[in-house]
Amino acid sequence: MSFSIRPAAPADVPALVGLIRELAEFEQLTHLVQTSPERLHEHLFGERPVVEAVVAESAGLVVGFALFFTNYSTFLSLPGLYLEDLYVQPAQRGSGLGQALLRHLAQIAVQRGYGRFEWSVLDWNVNAIRFYERMGATVMPDWRICRVTGEALQSLGRAG
Repeated sequence: MSFSIRPAAPADVPALVGLIRELAEFEQLTHLVQTSPERLHEHLFGERPVVEAVVAESAGLVVGFALFFTNYSTFLSLPGLYLEDLYVQPAQRGSGLGQALLRHLAQIAVQRGYGRFEWSVLDWNVNAIRFYERMGATVMPDWRICRVTGEALQSLGRAG
């Protein structure tokens, strides 16, 4: 199976939104999805982009993606690449596409002089954890993600 990886273009936004919805279904998190083509377009290609994406194509169709952004390590005093989401459609899994996407992002991080390439994985996704470990990733056992969203974010952000 042949595929190519390239930077996402504005015309890819509808396909990206569809893949994001597929990812949410896989992760059983569809109740959290609020994305829209307009919102995603703004954040990828608007006046002040905050994320980047690459897409994987096979037979002229977008069948996978990786969405990422720059973060920063105070200890390294270097920027890093944070992978927010990586998704490959089920029919394409096992083709090397996921591995190619990770390698592509690692190359971007190296070319940019970044000190880290990191991401999160759901603890129940044993197949993904094994895959990432085979690729050289270390699952950080002592770290937990903290998140404030919705009303809790609004409350925390209010001047007090």
